[in-house]
Amino acid sequence: MPMEGARERWVRTGGIELCVAELGDESRPTVLLVHGYPDSKEVWSQVAARLADRFHVVLYDVRGHGRSTAPAPLRGGFTLEKLTDDFLAVADAVSPDRPVHLVGHDWGSVQAWEFVTVKRTEGRIASFTSMSGPSLDHFGHWIKQRMTRPTPRRVGQLLGQGAKSWYVYALHTPALPELAWRGPLGKRWPKILQRVEKIATGDYPTSSLPTDAAHGTWLYRDNVRARLRRPRPDAYAHAPVQLITPTGDAFLSERLYDDLERWAPQLTRRTMPAKHWVPRTRPDQLAAWIAEFVTTHEDPAAKAPATAPRGTYAERFGGQLVLVTGAGSGIGRATAFAFAEAGARVVAVDRDGESALRTAEMARLIGAPEAWAETVDVSDEQAMEKLAEKVAGEYGVVDVLVNNAGIGLSGSFFDTTSEDWKRVLDVNLWGVIHGCRVFGKQMADRGQGGHIVNTASAAAFQPSRLLPAYGASKAAVLMLSECLRAELAGQGIGVTAICPGIVNTNITATARFAGVGEEEQKRRQKQASRLYGLRNYPPEKVADAILRAVVRNQAVVPVTPEARGAHLLSRLTPKALRALARLTPPS
Repeated sequence: MPMEGARERWVRTGGIELCVAELGDESRPTVLLVHGYPDSKEVWSQVAARLADRFHVVLYDVRGHGRSTAPAPLRGGFTLEKLTDDFLAVADAVSPDRPVHLVGHDWGSVQAWEFVTVKRTEGRIASFTSMSGPSLDHFGHWIKQRMTRPTPRRVGQLLGQGAKSWYVYALHTPALPELAWRGPLGKRWPKILQRVEKIATGDYPTSSLPTDAAHGTWLYRDNVRARLRRPRPDAYAHAPVQLITPTGDAFLSERLYDDLERWAPQLTRRTMPAKHWVPRTRPDQLAAWIAEFVTTHEDPAAKAPATAPRGTYAERFGGQLVLVTGAGSGIGRATAFAFAEAGARVVAVDRDGESALRTAEMARLIGAPEAWAETVDVSDEQAMEKLAEKVAGEYGVVDVLVNNAGIGLSGSFFDTTSEDWKRVLDVNLWGVIHGCRVFGKQMADRGQGGHIVNTASAAAFQPSRLLPAYGASKAAVLMLSECLRAELAGQGIGVTAICPGIVNTNITATARFAGVGEEEQKRRQKQASRLYGLRNYPPEKVADAILRAVVRNQAVVPVTPEARGAHLLSRLTPKALRALARLTPPS
């Protein structure tokens, strides 16, 4: 069946017919997506849908795959030279007057490297985004360099990639791969992808998979040995290249690209913590990076150099989707900025819409490729459910969730009314529960892992006679985080409880004091703000601790010296903390 919402055409070249699908406005820049093995163009459907509102998106079934016809005979019909003929035929049909922006995955990337390095395609390619597929010529030189000048490290690299390439040897076996794909392997492949790569079912893989995989064995047989033995010496890219490297790729070593600047002078490198089939597992992140790269090379003025990710963890969070609640000020705003500086896409959530909008605007200036503002009260369960639905539909599944929104309340237990308790628990505890439930469920359903950060407090383990409601809410957040961490560990989702101490934010200006009048309320707020200001521990340090905790997958992170000290005492001498809790602070 045709891809949903796509316009189809057939392009004839070299005695075969290629099935081409198009989405988006044809007057806009053309992004041409080339699939790998044993895929068809449907592997790109989720990425294509996300790019179609900004670009003219083109996908085609490589010869012998999907709805395209196969060459006869198969032997010799899949050479890189013939695949280049196919590319030029498609490019001339869909974008005759403008160069195309090429994107390739797996064997789509392997053949696209050929397209972008041969003379006859010069002027037809505006940019190239490569993922999980090296140039066979570059690979050949890489092997020769390590064999002619072996060192222990280079020999280790050769052996490591040799082990990862086991399937290449198998595909050169006569007849057996075709029998396997048309038989049991073809039937079991969808379940294998689900189990190993956590790929959800849908329009991929298509029913043509067994035939596609059988035909595609000739991609390897027609090209691999010939090019690795005699790599081209002139395989230099004549267009800007964006290399996206999944760090968990089971088939390709990151070391393959160590010398790539030699062959691609205009090279942009990106990495992501993902496995091989990123068009299915990371469509949002890929679409964002592709769109950014295409826009930059369509209009160089569209992206100032200052927006390039430059944070300490840019390689870890670049392109990931991060949602922060309570992002309108304080720790939430600082956290949104820290992720933006690391190149993440940011959703800033706050009940104050104007504050959230300012955070999003600043996040874009700091380095976020995209940032959005959402106005939501985290204590409203239905509003949070609608937010999760909107975020998943418009921005993608969240990779990192920071449940930071919170309010303060001080006063003795008997001065704290039921309404006070409800207000604190609704925001500080139920807001975290709602966030974990709606966004954590999406992470779990996607099956690609993620991380949840819940902002607790040093008050979670340091009792105080004046913080019964606030301390109870934060202790509950801490225990919730510990329980969730245990439950979600098997799904690759980390959970962290961040426990700040006295941090200079505006929570003191909005905190409530139970059992006192309005005039005394204002006096105590002013006094608390002054004390926190004198302490002057910046929220940016808490934000740094949050990013570090996600990278290290830490469980409980006390922030500030007093928080670390209280946490240590709670574990070693809790009696001392109980004694301190009895003290009456100066009023």
